Amino acid sequence: MKNRLPSWFRQELPDADVKETARILSESRVNTVCRQAKCPNAGACFKDKKVTFLILGNICTRSCLFCNVTGYAATPLSVDTGEPQRVARAIKLLGLSYAVVTSVTRDDLLDGGAEFFAETISWIRRINNGSVKVEALIPDFQGNPESLGKVVNAHPDLIGHNIETVKRLYPAVRPGADYQRCLELLRRVKLLDASIPTKSSLMLGMGERKEEVAQTMKDLRDSLCDCLYLGQYLAPSLRHYPVREFLTLQQFEEYRIVAGAMGFKAVLCAPLARSSYRAENIYRELQNV
Repeated sequence: MKNRLPSWFRQELPDADVKETARILSESRVNTVCRQAKCPNAGACFKDKKVTFLILGNICTRSCLFCNVTGYAATPLSVDTGEPQRVARAIKLLGLSYAVVTSVTRDDLLDGGAEFFAETISWIRRINNGSVKVEALIPDFQGNPESLGKVVNAHPDLIGHNIETVKRLYPAVRPGADYQRCLELLRRVKLLDASIPTKSSLMLGMGERKEEVAQTMKDLRDSLCDCLYLGQYLAPSLRHYPVREFLTLQQFEEYRIVAGAMGFKAVLCAPLARSSYRAENIYRELQNV
């Protein structure tokens, strides 16, 4: 069958370690993109106590056709002011040394939730005595430079923003986003603080062409992006944008070679690669470049 999952997507059944991580997260009343987005790596990451926290609620104000974290509210959504502290305490309970914090896109907020990111980063460091490295995987804040400045001024250890797909597919896949705006955000991070490493990710198998992938890589490098993830797109349901192709391992290896030749300092190119998968390992790799 054309859309049959390749064998490398098979996952192990949850064990006691996975269930313990899930219990802590549930009792802490925090959201994770691991579950909200139906990430195929959730079990493996939970087993190793690797978590990507989802702040600003679990309903997005955009409806990207590739994402399971979608929704729309006719009136502005409330903000849970206790969420940053709960995330920080969950990190302490889990004993994490590296935490990834992302969010739904909140176009209903004046700053897109940037101040909430900064507050969450502050609470993580306060409750964990500064021992935890924090990666902020941020939305585009509708291109607002002041919002981005709030996150940069919180001094996360890495800032990520996902380009997701090639420029041609944006109207069909990401109608609420803008390709150039994503690139400009990554470039602006470096203008505000050149010491903060940046990363982005690209989903493959949505109908993109090889030359388009190569151009997107070049655009990201021209925007001073340090790290690149390339992974296989998996449709969360039949209602989402369909998978057009399952790439082979050889195709992923070819893209990895191209990305390395372009000068990315770290590249993770594999079917199961997601923007926060093995995030701590990639961060350490960047530090050793």
